[in-house]
Amino acid sequence: MTRSAHRTRRILQIAGASAAALLTLSACSSATDSDKGSPSSAKPSGTVNVFAAASLEESFKALGKTFEKQHPGTKVTFNFGGSDTLAAGITGGAPADVFAAASTKTMATVTDKHDAAGTPVTFVRNQLEIATPPGNPDRISSLKDLTEPGLKVVLCDKTVPCGAAAQKALDTGGLKLTPVSYEQDVKSALTKVELKEADAAVVYRTDVRAAGDKVDGVDFPESARAVNDYPIALLKNAPNPTAAKAFVALVRSPEGQKVLSEAGFLKP
Repeated sequence: MTRSAHRTRRILQIAGASAAALLTLSACSSATDSDKGSPSSAKPSGTVNVFAAASLEESFKALGKTFEKQHPGTKVTFNFGGSDTLAAGITGGAPADVFAAASTKTMATVTDKHDAAGTPVTFVRNQLEIATPPGNPDRISSLKDLTEPGLKVVLCDKTVPCGAAAQKALDTGGLKLTPVSYEQDVKSALTKVELKEADAAVVYRTDVRAAGDKVDGVDFPESARAVNDYPIALLKNAPNPTAAKAFVALVRSPEGQKVLSEAGFLKP
């Protein structure tokens, strides 16, 4: 091979290596740019709208404040109520990012319409308790006591998770009860007792604890057969999916679970 040919071959080898290096750098740059724009690495911002069962009000408001501190510039808004009403709103097109229900049945209303993104996850459980006015003036000590004539008892509506659970507990004990009213969510049932408009209400243990000295709580064994699982899900049409995922992550984190446990919720 002549000296000229050798030089030409060497120049082509160097040029090829340089081109390969440029292609590698370009690929790395593209991957980095892609990563920067991926939802998983994006920081939460803006407003996240959470639809949650009424019994979660105190705990979720506390977690909302924690979330806003952890992610400056974000805001958590809540819509608390009966899980069935919230589910109907979501399937009807109400703008929401996260749904936390008080039963798997009400969550199924949303998943059956394919309005959830992914599979809902149970994050806590809750058990029933009888709420009475302070001092328990009627000396209620069992679920059977609620069937006594003249006693004004309030239950959640049967379409609401706390009402369905109460009915299951009554069925477990072979008891029949006609309440003076059926309420659309657990907070409304508890308020009747707080205002002394009712002698007792079957609500969640967490609500009795949240009410403090406004009511007394009475445990009953049948409640162990009517424990509700609470599922949470990111919604498919969430306006703010990045912040929604971060909020769900907080709820499921050790920090979130501690807040819920202190409120009286059971571990999933």
